[in-house]
Formats: sequence, C-alpha cells, structure tokens
Amino acid sequence: MKVSERRVCRVLGQHRSTQRWLPHGRADEESLVADMIELTRQFDRYGYRRVAALLRDAGWPPLGDVNTAWRQWVNDKRIKRLWRREELKVPTKQPKKGSSGSTTDHVFGCSQSIATTSARMIS
Repeated sequence: MKVSERRVCRVLGQHRSTQRWLPHGRADEESLVADMIELTRQFDRYGYRRVAALLRDAGWPPLGDVNTAWRQWVNDKRIKRLWRREELKVPTKQPKKGSSGSTTDHVFGCSQSIATTSARMIS
C-alpha cells in the first residue's frame, strides 16, 4: 500500500520538512565529548559552563582544524547540548555533619555545664 508523504504528514500533524532532514554531528564531536567527560571526572563539581571554559582554555578547537580563528566554536550551548545527551550531572553536595552531641547540650551557644555553673553563681 503506497501512501504519499504529504498525506502521511497531514495525518500525523507534522511538517514535511521534518521527514527529510537528518541530523548529523560534527566530525570532532566524539573527541570533544571524550575531553568533556575527562574534565568532568577530574573536576566533578564543575557544571557545563566551567567545563566549556576549560575546553576553550585547553585549545578547543584543536590546532589542525580549519576554523581555528573562530574561538567560539565550542560555546556553552553546544556543551550544554552534549552535556544533556551524555546525561552528565553535577553531584549534589553532601550536608555537613553536625556535632556528636545532642541538640539539648547547647544552651545559647555554650555548653550546658557552663550555663548551669553561671546559673549557680547568679542564684
């Protein structure tokens, strides 16, 4: 059963141009992602913006590329897109551990023994 592209797209509610366009990545995408993952492992608390800055400082795009004059070739939007595609996340900070004693040991910022001693001195 042959059905035209126009009729199928009308039934699905899609534009016909979406059926013809095939996304294709850049040639350096794999090495960029590898460097990005390496930096993420090395600096685990850095987000995509700082990793993008580190990649630019490291010399991305590599020197052998044709478009080396355009330094914004590795911009934050591209890194964010790759960051989401690779499902990278900044780990959440662990809460600071409290003191070993209970919360009733402290009265107004000093220990209970000092508070009771000063209370005895007053009375």
